[in-house]
Amino acid sequence: MDIGMIGLGKMGANMVERLLNAGHRVVAYDISEDAIRAVEANGAVGARTLDEIAARLPAPRVVWVMVPSGKITDDTILALAQRLGTGDLIIDGGNSNYKDSIRHAAEVGQKGINFLDVGTSGGVWGLKEGYSLMIGGEAQAVAMARPVFESLAPGANEGWGHVGPHGAGHFTKMIHNGIEYGLMQAYAEGFEIMKAKKDFALDLAQISHIWQKGSVVRSWLLDLTARALDQDSDLSDIKGWVADSGEGRWTVSEAMDLDVPAPVITLSLQARFVSRQSESFAAKMLAAMRNQFGGHAIKKAD
Repeated sequence: MDIGMIGLGKMGANMVERLLNAGHRVVAYDISEDAIRAVEANGAVGARTLDEIAARLPAPRVVWVMVPSGKITDDTILALAQRLGTGDLIIDGGNSNYKDSIRHAAEVGQKGINFLDVGTSGGVWGLKEGYSLMIGGEAQAVAMARPVFESLAPGANEGWGHVGPHGAGHFTKMIHNGIEYGLMQAYAEGFEIMKAKKDFALDLAQISHIWQKGSVVRSWLLDLTARALDQDSDLSDIKGWVADSGEGRWTVSEAMDLDVPAPVITLSLQARFVSRQSESFAAKMLAAMRNQFGGHAIKKAD
């Protein structure tokens, strides 16, 4: 099957390679000439403009957009829709907000263009392991791109599925990432408690490997944790500064809108904010208040 790919970052480039390995013809575009040349070396057809993407794909054309969420995605989909026609298909496989995806589907739908929002999970391991794909949109559009989904997923009939109407794919991926925040935070806190128990001198890497077999907390995240601890048991080369890409915030906001309690996900998001503070003003305030009402000792700033 022929497919266009816009956005050749690490994940997009890996997806191109997986598609090529499955026998698909991929026409690839990126603003980086080096990125285009890299996928051309693997067998993709390079395109230097969106016009070339449209011209080098047979109708009905299928184009996968894999760029950062927000304005870049908005602009790319709008520009692409101006170059495609009735019956063509745009797939947004990035981390767009599901509300944006509903809007995008309506906008391109006015031109007779199909649209799918595909929540894509797998990260840097997707090339080898396959990608988990959560698809929102109309069934006929899903069927149109089925060979692509079967090739990107871990198996032809596993790891991917049509989960609902437009927006449902990115909504599901948003919740997936919110859950991920909570799982990661629980592992991080547990390992920190064990590290703090100096009396036992626990080998955290050893324990992570014990838990990989038979334990109720075994998971792929634990496997990756074990890998990280094998490389550096004290994580001495890593600063405790944790970013968030937006999905956790959106999940918490959605929970509030729906009156659904989500304390674990919310607190895990807040913990990431804490990690970015070199010093907490709130902690200073707590120390000051304890000193004021109880005369408790305070530590002076250096």
